[in-house]
Amino acid sequence: MLPSLPPFSPMRDAFLADETRTLDQLIPIAKLGPEENKRATATARALVQSVRARQQKHSGMQSFLTQYDLSSQEGVLLMCVAEALLRIPDAATADKLIKDKFSQGDWKKHLGASDSLLVNAGTWGMMLTGKLVAPTSDSFADVGGWLTRLAAKAGEPIVRASLRQGMKLMAEQFVMGRNIAEALQRANSDDQARYRHSYDMLGEAAMTAHDAERYFVAYQDAIKAISAAVKPGQSVFEAPGISVKLSALHPRYELAHKDRVIQELLPKVMALAEQARDGGIGLTLDAEETERLELSLELFAAVYGDARFAGYEGIGLAVQAYQKRASQVIDWLIALSAKHGRRMMTRLVKGAYWDTEIKRAQMQGFSGYPVFTRKANTDVSYLACAAKMLARPDVFYCQFATHNAHTVATILERSGNEEGKKHFEFQRLHGMGMELYEEVLDTHKAACRVYAPVGTHEDLLPYLVRRLLENGANSSFVNLIADPDVSIDDVINDPIKACEANPQKANAKLPLPKNLFLASDVSRMNSAGFSFADVAATEALYSAMATTIQRSDFVAKPLIAGDAMRGAPIDAISPTTLAKIGVVEEADDQLLDLALDITSKWPGLPGVQRAEILERAADLLEQRHAFFMALCVGEAGKTLPDALGEVREAVDFCRYYAALARQHFAAPLFLPGPTGESNELSLHGRGVFASISPWNFPLAIFLGQIAAAFAAGNAV
Repeated sequence: MLPSLPPFSPMRDAFLADETRTLDQLIPIAKLGPEENKRATATARALVQSVRARQQKHSGMQSFLTQYDLSSQEGVLLMCVAEALLRIPDAATADKLIKDKFSQGDWKKHLGASDSLLVNAGTWGMMLTGKLVAPTSDSFADVGGWLTRLAAKAGEPIVRASLRQGMKLMAEQFVMGRNIAEALQRANSDDQARYRHSYDMLGEAAMTAHDAERYFVAYQDAIKAISAAVKPGQSVFEAPGISVKLSALHPRYELAHKDRVIQELLPKVMALAEQARDGGIGLTLDAEETERLELSLELFAAVYGDARFAGYEGIGLAVQAYQKRASQVIDWLIALSAKHGRRMMTRLVKGAYWDTEIKRAQMQGFSGYPVFTRKANTDVSYLACAAKMLARPDVFYCQFATHNAHTVATILERSGNEEGKKHFEFQRLHGMGMELYEEVLDTHKAACRVYAPVGTHEDLLPYLVRRLLENGANSSFVNLIADPDVSIDDVINDPIKACEANPQKANAKLPLPKNLFLASDVSRMNSAGFSFADVAATEALYSAMATTIQRSDFVAKPLIAGDAMRGAPIDAISPTTLAKIGVVEEADDQLLDLALDITSKWPGLPGVQRAEILERAADLLEQRHAFFMALCVGEAGKTLPDALGEVREAVDFCRYYAALARQHFAAPLFLPGPTGESNELSLHGRGVFASISPWNFPLAIFLGQIAAAFAAGNAV
């Protein structure tokens, strides 16, 4: 039984809130006073100047990302190949991919363009050149062609092996060690000794119970090793720590399986937390997709509030500032802390799943986006959350994960004197932000922790892809701060001013999910959906579905030209419960003849009227989505997400074919004649169509057939 919790309602209201209104509420919280802002700007400028000066001495991942950012063709090709090689199981297909992709880029422009050893090694090593043969001077004129000839000469298997090795070397720039022992040893090296460390055992979400158990054992082993590295007298804030990904510990870590998750996962988290407490280290629950937030908070609260952890301030949580409800999450944590009177480690991050969140919202037809749609907006949210956290040192030991000089400078300004710096630390990703935080450590004496991933080669590539996506875009701060062609004023641009200067604060290039297809060739509204993690919407759905699901008196009769007819009755049985859910009256030959007779005489309707009928059908389906979802569940055995998807697909079919009817009802149609010439025909119906419902999509595909035939002017 979970303890009573602060209310989630403010958080739920903010889930898909209007972006402009949300920012109007956050800006006053995030904003510094004029003199404070002036000092913060000067600090940010000095930080960038120092970073650029220090980069003359370093050759790191930031230089590589600047060369191969995702605005370049080569950066995109590199990303495509890296991502694809994760998914291609057979060597022959991988060889074809390599042969196809590496002839497309202009690699020569990157060679010698940077003083970074990593960039130049990457250009030849990762692009499969210098590691295999020494290129001639002529080859510099046509690197793409040279790569193609190299592959043909040496064989794609050799190239493939070299590419994988090159990618492995690149991935290791982001990873602390192949195992925890190696990572701990590296943490004692000269370049790492000044930093605290939080270790992350790499791995994707558990797909099976066996996966979950394997990750659990890995976390136990890691905590044991990390605890042994704690130095005498270190507080839990100074000691090394560990980050735990909850989805790695349970194969069904989602709200729909909440009861099972609480029963099976919570004891594992408790056990890891007890082990971390006894070892004197911190344990932070990592942030994941937005739809898992409430479940993560409930698990965190259960551990944080357990009597076994009284006096232990090492339980931590990551909060994602790109979520519109991030500020409400901070408020919720403050309310939770009031019950227990002790601090919690709180890692504030921007968020690493932005592309996924945007695409999921579009695919699922949300009314809005759960994340901010402009980078400046996320930065404002981050600053507002940081302000709230710094104002409550009794609640938070703040951990600010950022590589942004303006954000760092603002936090330093808010923290005030040396005493204020005791209540927080900065965090950076291993392999990134070294120059920035060397300056922070040297000049500002603020603590910094390295987020240090640990894993083998199999785990490195997914992490590399995520980091390249996150930091490889040309708008990424990692790129901007390292690029001498970008002015310092642009690098330290105040996100609050950028938001205030833009009355429409949402990204105008990113339409709301419902408007996703308005600019397409077949312009139409996207079907409406919702998130099953939206508790209020889900509860309303359950309530609306209940009456329909409980009924067993449905009677489905033959309908001809809108009139119900009598047919031979057959019981309809639920495939999941085997209970009777109603009766189907099947048509006989006489009714079929009647239907054919009526439809063959149908005079038809103009295209615009056909479109209006289909659009009205789409609207009615959306209005009664709970009813049709219940039918899909009861009659076809659909899960709730599949039932929602089926109704939405039916709506999309109606609107798609309605749009085509509007576009082409009077347009000429060209069909090839028997000898290849074209015959110009007006678009019109061809007669009577028969549609048969498939068992697995009884609503969507059946209605799609009907809508298509009707839109083209046919009776069905």
